[in-house]
Amino acid sequence: MAKLLYITAHPLDETTSFSLATGKAFIDSYKEANPNDEVVHVDLFKENIPQIDADVLGAWGKLGAGAAFDTLSAEEQAKVARLGEINAQFINADKYVFVTPMWNFSFPPVMKAYLDANCVAGKTFKYTAEGPVGLLPDKKALHIQARGGFYSEGPAANVELGHRTIGTIMQFFGITDFDGLFVEGHAAAPDKAQEIKANAIARAKDLAKQF
Repeated sequence: MAKLLYITAHPLDETTSFSLATGKAFIDSYKEANPNDEVVHVDLFKENIPQIDADVLGAWGKLGAGAAFDTLSAEEQAKVARLGEINAQFINADKYVFVTPMWNFSFPPVMKAYLDANCVAGKTFKYTAEGPVGLLPDKKALHIQARGGFYSEGPAANVELGHRTIGTIMQFFGITDFDGLFVEGHAAAPDKAQEIKANAIARAKDLAKQF
């Protein structure tokens, strides 16, 4: 039995979000094809995802210098403990499905906070004499992204930063089995929006059966 984290970063729901509608189609199809797998929905707009702020940096500094956890302030303890929970959940999963819209060429800020929470030396990667090495090589990931314009090719391709960032971090973690499913052009071609959405949902259902 595999464990899949379904990680969404959108404040709305699948009735209005093209990315979430596609993601739901993927997950429903995945569950049907893999009834014994565990699927955990991590809704980043509802989860407590601490940012790496002064409390966190201060706590890490104290712990690194040998301080006991119970000597940290209440805020430092809460934030560091929560970051540890997020990272442990991520490491213990086998597969990841990230679902985001494109916001200002990237993704919602909460996704960056989530990725930061999982970039932990000794947990998801390690430093060696030859450079950093990912520690999650046997896992796989997919990014479902809705883009109002066309970014897969042409002059706009170079300004797409969301999928490229997630892909870079997955590679940093050693996850080379990484793919993307894009719902794009529905804002640029509103007369074709429903057709674009339907095609993406069909592709999601097919891809889920092989994931």
